[in-house]
Amino acid sequence: MGKLGEAGLAATAGPARTLGMEGECRASQARSWGLPAGGAGGDSPGGDAPLPGSISSSSLLQAEVLDLDEDEDDLEVFSKDASLMDMNSFSPLMPTSPLSMINQVKFEDEPDLKDLFITVDEPESHVTTIETFITYRIITKTSRGEFDSSEFEVRRRYQDFLWLKEKLEEAHPTLIIPPLPEKFIVKGMVERFNDDFIETRRKALHKFLNRIADHPTLTFNEDFKIFLTAQASEFSSHKKQGPGLLSRMGQSVRAVALSMRGVKSRPEEFMEMNNFIEIFSQKINLIDKISQRIYKEEREYLDEMKEYGPIHILWSASEEDLADTLKSVASCIDKCCKATEKRMSGFSEALLPVVHEYALYSEMLMAVMKRRDQIQAELDSKVEALTSKKADTDLLTEEIGKLEDKVECANNALKADWERWKQNMQNDIKSAFTNMAEENILYYEQFSIRSP
Repeated sequence: MGKLGEAGLAATAGPARTLGMEGECRASQARSWGLPAGGAGGDSPGGDAPLPGSISSSSLLQAEVLDLDEDEDDLEVFSKDASLMDMNSFSPLMPTSPLSMINQVKFEDEPDLKDLFITVDEPESHVTTIETFITYRIITKTSRGEFDSSEFEVRRRYQDFLWLKEKLEEAHPTLIIPPLPEKFIVKGMVERFNDDFIETRRKALHKFLNRIADHPTLTFNEDFKIFLTAQASEFSSHKKQGPGLLSRMGQSVRAVALSMRGVKSRPEEFMEMNNFIEIFSQKINLIDKISQRIYKEEREYLDEMKEYGPIHILWSASEEDLADTLKSVASCIDKCCKATEKRMSGFSEALLPVVHEYALYSEMLMAVMKRRDQIQAELDSKVEALTSKKADTDLLTEEIGKLEDKVECANNALKADWERWKQNMQNDIKSAFTNMAEENILYYEQFSIRSP
């Protein structure tokens, strides 16, 4: 997981399938609008790619997530932000250059060639009369033909990352967008601009961008390209484009109304998917809270140990008969402190970020399911209106045809992305826990007290 590109594209046959699904979506939308299947000209790549198989049976759900006691006390770690995005747009922005089209068509027997490398580093504090904020340097290196250069350097703040996430959700409502680190910290656990907090956020933002770069569809999103390449003035102008405030508010109200209405009959495979998400969310959030509590308690223990050793050194100065023994105890405590600090460093770098990222992923999955249901609810409402003849039947029939294509596209996108995400999740969590176990074994082998 530490190497760029390891987790994104090769989990399943997701790239070809996802791209094939998007070709079908464009073709079906073109048919509903009276256009040729290829749009303005030409066939879309991967249009005949098969879709992933059905989701595993609900009887296997309990075996696929970790079973822990759910009566643990809550540990407030981070605040959550689960805002609903516009659910009405399903028009992924696809690149049009020949090279970018070729880049998207990746077959199962073709080696995974990474052509986009992103680094987030050098956080920098900015103080104005209105606010104080942190920006991060983003260096992008690429060999893709649709980029004007092979290397770009820009600076972005957290709000810019949030904008990118929202644009991806708007363009791809039923794809699983990687989560961002939370914006706020509760109960003063960490100062907002504490060095440790800034570094933790930098790593999370780095992971966020590279998850997108490794995604077979999101990596070609036009807003993602602009985020990586546009300088400050150009990027600011681009962010101002799009629907106005009143339009966005109207779309949000409509989405909430559809969400409250619900769906009459969710397909069985999505029922199973939703059940998995609910169980996974409960377990991973509990593991996240327990892990954070363990780290906090061990941090306090280590701080006490660091004060405990020097006391024996001071004591040895006034006890000649016990001096050697006390110094030996102090030396032993010092070795234990160093070993504990090393083990905790591995715990905080290898396990905690992975567990917390997937706790955030659980929220993203729930939001994706809501957006899928809202698209279906919109179709159900039109079908119901047609049945009761509450409006012009010809107009409703045309709208229903378009919505049926939209629902099919949304379902296919989610099914393809679900299999890819699930495989990545299993690999990441297995690797994190295995590495943590190996670190603990090494710790006890090296520093356990052995009898003579």
